[in-house]
Amino acid sequence: MKSSNPILLCAALLLLALSGCAISPRANQDKVVVIAGASSGFGKGVALELAGQGAKLVLAARRTELLEQLAAECEQRGGKAVVVTTDVSDEAQVRRLAETAVEQFGSIDVWINMAGVGAIGRFEEIPLADHHRLLDINVGGVVNGSYYALKQFREQGAGTLINIASVAGRVPFPYYSSYVASKHALIGLGAAINQELRLNGEKNIRVSTISPFAADTPWFDHAANYSGHKARQIMLDPPEKVIDSIVAATVRPKPDINVGYKAKASVASHRIAQQLTRRMVGNVNHKVLMEDAAPAPQTAGALYEPVPGRGAVDGGMRKRLAEGDLRKVEDLQAQDQ
Repeated sequence: MKSSNPILLCAALLLLALSGCAISPRANQDKVVVIAGASSGFGKGVALELAGQGAKLVLAARRTELLEQLAAECEQRGGKAVVVTTDVSDEAQVRRLAETAVEQFGSIDVWINMAGVGAIGRFEEIPLADHHRLLDINVGGVVNGSYYALKQFREQGAGTLINIASVAGRVPFPYYSSYVASKHALIGLGAAINQELRLNGEKNIRVSTISPFAADTPWFDHAANYSGHKARQIMLDPPEKVIDSIVAATVRPKPDINVGYKAKASVASHRIAQQLTRRMVGNVNHKVLMEDAAPAPQTAGALYEPVPGRGAVDGGMRKRLAEGDLRKVEDLQAQDQ
């Protein structure tokens, strides 16, 4: 009897491994998924993907009109969608979000906390009220959502909570101080809750904290900015990479997920050579924002009121970078206005 061809055997094992990573097109059929922060960026992209898998969606954000447009798109893709206008920093509004989900669909299978804002600039030059408002949304909002999600999951005996952190919560960036602090907090929150679930033997309740690298979403257009320069970043990941990871976590949640090779490499480098990594990250961010970016006026962004817009998933910054030096492009655009 001839021995198996090792190349064919390796190929078969690889195909088997890859098939185990694939998500079924109907993996979330009839699952009830709450998405806090659904009006644009990752939230909108995840909603559309889950709708295509037949999920029942509860869409939450401050921009009602955009949520209603998104709900219609989700229905066209085969999902069901309910809109609940919500400021996640308001505990009563988040409680109403959870109650509406149960009233409409009977349960909550997955709760995704994606609402988040940024404030860019030197720490002491960002108004103190803006720092507090950012933490109210990025930390307080996630605590609110996590609280009501877990109460429902314990009542049901199962459920998946997904919180979106950032690689900046593991490798700090300059000029994003309170944002970095908020993402550190979410990583700690997820780890602590997972400890409690383990100690209480609650294996059917899962908490996943997802940390993307900087991605090309409208986040930069919505951020408060006191740097004196236009918000910008380089080496951006496409939003689809993060969206795919979040959708995958609704089916196979893991406690901590660093999305993509840049996030994984940054976290590994920080673990091995902390000071060197921080110097490199700091120097790059300083040059990109404080030296190379075009001048821009101060703005509170979306901290207090939603920023008008079409609710895009993609921010378009990679396209502008691909067209040439971003500062030159921005200068030309300013001259045309």
